[in-house]
Amino acid sequence: MLSLYQANALVHWDEREIAARESLVRFFADEMRHFLRDTNPAWDVRRVEAPLLIPREMISPAYSNEDIWVQERLSAHDHELVLRPETTPSTYPYMQHLLNSHRKVRLPLCVWQAGKSFRREQDQPTKFMRLKEFHQMEFQCAFSADTANDYHQACLEPVRRMIASAVHMRTRIVPSDRLPAYSRTTMDVEAWVEEDERWMEVCSISLRTDFPQTVRVTSKKNVVTEHEVRVLEVAIGLDRCVRLWSLAAERA
Repeated sequence: MLSLYQANALVHWDEREIAARESLVRFFADEMRHFLRDTNPAWDVRRVEAPLLIPREMISPAYSNEDIWVQERLSAHDHELVLRPETTPSTYPYMQHLLNSHRKVRLPLCVWQAGKSFRREQDQPTKFMRLKEFHQMEFQCAFSADTANDYHQACLEPVRRMIASAVHMRTRIVPSDRLPAYSRTTMDVEAWVEEDERWMEVCSISLRTDFPQTVRVTSKKNVVTEHEVRVLEVAIGLDRCVRLWSLAAERA
């Protein structure tokens, strides 16, 4: 990880680090698929890639223009586009597309992305990993709100172990120091960075209540019922994982 510009939080990644990130994406995808289907074999798990630019109205109003990178509108006909601050707003429309299509896609449904997001972070030393342009991996796991499975609680320890085995550092689960408006509960996975003598957040696990529609389910007796949707979100900071993996490799 190299800081070659005269600006904080903008980095170059070398070939070894890129390979490590790509390996982590495969590992996390396999582990999450295994966890979900071990809990409930009915899980449908799919990957998608969405544009990095997204209409302004699709992202949370909690993000102000001080938080995000906004495209200048050169004419009244321009769309108000921003560089996405997270992948979720672009994942939800694809999930709705699948559920509303005639492809017989049903809940529980997990759609995930691995790609870049962008935020106007305050300038800090790069080692703190508050990057303005960063790689995220987010799993949006949608299920019926009336399920008997507590997917959020069930995934905490498996995800912690998954992160620990990837970064080769001590990890812990703690309540998040911020609870977004869309989340009923959010827990963080943190890793102990020996070089800095501090804990670093690597992953957040939320139970989201903001899926934009209910889902109609037809029983075997052709009885149609509507179900509210809850979403288990597992959001992983890939750049932080690569940084921690690199530190652990140097230490070994």
